[in-house]
Amino acid sequence: MKAKKIVIKGQVHDVGYRLFLLTEAESLFIENFDARNIVVDAEQHLVVQVRGPEEKINGFVEFARSNYPPDASVLAVEVEDYIEEVRSIESFRQSFMVAQMAKLAQAGVGMLKKQDSMLGKQDVMIEKQDTMIEKQDVMIGKQDQMLEKQDETINTIRGESEKTRIVVSEEGEKTRAVIKKGIEEEVEGLIKAEVTGIKMTRSEVKEKVGMV
Repeated sequence: MKAKKIVIKGQVHDVGYRLFLLTEAESLFIENFDARNIVVDAEQHLVVQVRGPEEKINGFVEFARSNYPPDASVLAVEVEDYIEEVRSIESFRQSFMVAQMAKLAQAGVGMLKKQDSMLGKQDVMIEKQDTMIEKQDVMIGKQDQMLEKQDETINTIRGESEKTRIVVSEEGEKTRAVIKKGIEEEVEGLIKAEVTGIKMTRSEVKEKVGMV
């Protein structure tokens, strides 16, 4: 039997690294496996311990040195012999699944809180929209009143224009009558003067020819 401790450094947390290595350990039928995420001097570490037949452990170490999860960014893989006990892979699997379920539950609670927050914001937005709609209704009411006043003003202007047209028409008739009368009187005066002149001329002619 052989045991190894593998320390993987880099961006190795929350990228599915433990499940990635657990799957490989199970495929090699390794019976003892443990993996923990720790932080050392602000650096992410994944500490893995395995125990089993030497051939299987060597195969697992080789896999860990050259294979990483897609989202991981590995800076170093350090391997050393390990003399302490390593819990069974079944025990690790159970505790790992419980931890993952706890994370899912926490994430669900967080999502519910975010949903509640979003619903609260939506309620505020709906209230604001209702207020805006009420203001729009008030504005539309004022516009209707303004249009009614405009209609009244237009009708008033039309009435006044009609009155003005009638007055102008009447005054025009009166003016035409006055002008007509003046022209008629002037023509009549001219005719009378012409007739008078003609009569005087006849008298003068008669006088000259001795007809008087």
